[in-house]
Amino acid sequence: MGKDKLRKFAENLTFKCMVQPEFDDIFHKDHPLKGRWHEDFFHNNNPIILELGCGRGEYTVALAERNPDKNYIGIDIKGARMWRGAKTATERGMENVGFVRTRIEFIRSFFAEGEIAEIWITFPDPQLKSRRAKKRLTSPLFLADYKKMLAEDGVINLKTDSKHLYAYTAAVIERLGLNVEVQNDDIYGSGYADEVLSVKTAYETKFVAMGLPITYTRFGLKGCESFEFFEWEGDEALEKDAEENRTKAF
Repeated sequence: MGKDKLRKFAENLTFKCMVQPEFDDIFHKDHPLKGRWHEDFFHNNNPIILELGCGRGEYTVALAERNPDKNYIGIDIKGARMWRGAKTATERGMENVGFVRTRIEFIRSFFAEGEIAEIWITFPDPQLKSRRAKKRLTSPLFLADYKKMLAEDGVINLKTDSKHLYAYTAAVIERLGLNVEVQNDDIYGSGYADEVLSVKTAYETKFVAMGLPITYTRFGLKGCESFEFFEWEGDEALEKDAEENRTKAF
């Protein structure tokens, strides 16, 4: 492990906005902050919004700056990447930002029923191989977990360059009968991107420079009680091979 990465890991331990539990603290058990983020971490009753797979935390920090009346938590397993967002939030004295270093599979250990108002999923790994479809962050299996944390009227935002993931998510929405608020397959080309959607992560900046359209989906889970996984016929599409080759470049 490089010295710079070790330095970042050490500095992460000093950031009060960073939560880094040990595996044994959350495996099949609840973290002490579950159900108590308002009281014990943010010390206010403002809505809590998650960013899953936050990477360097650019989106988490940018949204928190624009919305001081809301609390934001970035979640990722890559501590060296999260260091950037945590350091920025610390240097700017931002009290409405938190980061949790964990696998997304474990988030139910951190958040109680109805504790989360909104979820952002920004440029996740599209998991293009059919055998990894269950790992997609908009698969029914993950949506079932989100349902347990989201407020009744909570929403999920997906922003991605992957046409395959965008189409897959649309298929999931249709199959489960979910309420979709927005489906836009080119937010910049259509002029749909507002101030919030125009915030760019490091990956998005690269994709835009390549001339790739950026898609956006916003939907809710209200009223859905069954999240059965299904095989999607779109996974046989050949165009995803080109996406996979492009993804390898990063």
